[in-house]
Amino acid sequence: MAPKKRQLPGVDEKLQKLLDANMDEAPARRRAREAFKEIQLGIDHILFKSYEVNSRGLKIFCKSWLPATSRPKAIVCYCHGYGDTCTFFFEGIARKLASNGYGVFAMDYPGFGLSEGLHGHIPSFDRLVDDVIEHYSKVKEQPELRGLPTFLFGQSLGGAVALKAHLKQPSAWNGAILVAPMCKISEDMVPPWILTQILIGVAKFLPKKKLVPQKNLAEAAFKDLKKREMTAYNVISYKDKPRLQTALEMLRTTEEIERRLEEVSLPLLILHGEADIVTDPSVSKALYEKASSSDKKLILYMDAWHSLLEGESDAMINRVFSDILSWLSEHSEKLTGS
Repeated sequence: MAPKKRQLPGVDEKLQKLLDANMDEAPARRRAREAFKEIQLGIDHILFKSYEVNSRGLKIFCKSWLPATSRPKAIVCYCHGYGDTCTFFFEGIARKLASNGYGVFAMDYPGFGLSEGLHGHIPSFDRLVDDVIEHYSKVKEQPELRGLPTFLFGQSLGGAVALKAHLKQPSAWNGAILVAPMCKISEDMVPPWILTQILIGVAKFLPKKKLVPQKNLAEAAFKDLKKREMTAYNVISYKDKPRLQTALEMLRTTEEIERRLEEVSLPLLILHGEADIVTDPSVSKALYEKASSSDKKLILYMDAWHSLLEGESDAMINRVFSDILSWLSEHSEKLTGS
């Protein structure tokens, strides 16, 4: 007889049954892994730690993906979108980038994904950007990564985060990839002017309330119906109405970025779907035209929606990814000479 497995701390009777089950077949192993995921994340071992406590005392969830057999060609630091995290669709993007030789680093902003903070609450966009800068500055300081080219990769709201990080630290990055960047929220997604003014007044007293009307983001962003249905599986993404303070911070940030487009000076790859009704593609065009960078490229995809890397046809996703890889390869080689 096989010896009975010992009772683990923090494991109740129901979980213990999964632990004691026959693990010969994969489905049983997968059920056990899923059930024990949270406990495993809490194991106090350096190799299992996925959280870092930042200078504000907040526990930040972070991940990294590295090439299997070589030193990275460059570092790619990801800034996720408003209704997204770094643990769902981006897992696939990151693995593809790592398999092509890039070191990929990602974090959930405070209040998003698995990071500490009130879900979906951005009390200060500047403070959020400072948290991102702090985290990725530590990444770049790691001895094994020093001297590598470093690129920001921002999607949607993450595009605004990346641009603000650049405006705060103009010389800190070797370039940025911006996918449907939130330089301006589409008129279709913004409440009417009079309602916006009312919400601004209410926000002074109820900043955390979920009162801002908004269209369903998945329906507005994902063109491919099957992929749109998959968004429900990202169970920790923020899906409620925007909190008042969050909505105002996003609006103020886009207005600021729109005013400061000429100050953007780093190498840019800007990708946008022409049929995007979430973020305005016309402002991506303006960014391309007004940015002071001499190294900039804009690609507009006809009939494509907002989620270029997650919500389009397989052919379109592969096309967009190929454009990103081509740009990364060109700019990494230019900086390293290899």
